[in-house]
Amino acid sequence: MSSLADQRMKPLIDFLAQRTATGEPPAADLDLIENRILDSLAVVEFLLLIEECSGRPASLTAVSAEDLRTLRSIERSFFG
Repeated sequence: MSSLADQRMKPLIDFLAQRTATGEPPAADLDLIENRILDSLAVVEFLLLIEECSGRPASLTAVSAEDLRTLRSIERSFFG
């Protein structure tokens, strides 16, 4: 990930780290949905945080599960 994206994504990474069993940030390619780090209840809160960090709208109707699957896909979809 680029350093600018890292800075803007830090709150997202911190949010996800709080949801892991270890409290550590997930690996960039870890499937956040399959590993239940992001579940249906957390997605809305996470999308609001993405909007805040990226400065772009991230509505439920415009975002696919693939956009949220990994940190890499989040960076590509919202910060690329």
